[in-house]
Amino acid sequence: MSLVGKKFPNVTIDAMSEMGDDLRINIFEEATTNQQKVLLFWYPKDFTFVCPTELHAFQEALGEFEKRNTKVIGASCDTNEVHFAWLNTSKDNGGIEGVTYPLLADTHRQLANLLGIVDQDFEYDNEGNEIFSGSNVTYRATYLVDETGKIFHESVNDMPLGRNVKEYIRLIDAYTHVQKHGEVCPANWEEGKEAMKADRNSTAEYLAKN
Repeated sequence: MSLVGKKFPNVTIDAMSEMGDDLRINIFEEATTNQQKVLLFWYPKDFTFVCPTELHAFQEALGEFEKRNTKVIGASCDTNEVHFAWLNTSKDNGGIEGVTYPLLADTHRQLANLLGIVDQDFEYDNEGNEIFSGSNVTYRATYLVDETGKIFHESVNDMPLGRNVKEYIRLIDAYTHVQKHGEVCPANWEEGKEAMKADRNSTAEYLAKN
């Protein structure tokens, strides 16, 4: 079930800073209290394969998100201690040394289960015993949250599929344009391109030119 248009769950989760500080982060409060957008991206597991490429990609684009008053936060179900060990592992050894944004440590899967992004399933045998299946880690889910705590974008990739970080920058630009100008953004819209009013005439004019 999609959470777009709904408020982000108001829960506080353990997290780790790049300096090794234990944190407690509430995504809803990060957005509403600090009046900023939040990009929260989940990845399956520390010390794996596609995951470090994504964490470094978000780090490389961090300045672009900061220009847009957007806080980037990573998340998995690993512990703070595992996060810190990975943060202290060099890039050429598969680590994420140099990443400076915080990482949620949702070890109890409290938030991940609220979002419905954990790869898990439960069945029952003939005796009524619960049988668990799945990896019990999260898919590559991404949430964009606005200054009111509302989710304005969500996407979920299967585990082998890495994300395109530039697309989230485009989505933030488009949503900010909507907020500022009250216009809607057509397909493939990018900053500086023409937007439309939300009416039939404006759509017809746009299509006639494009």
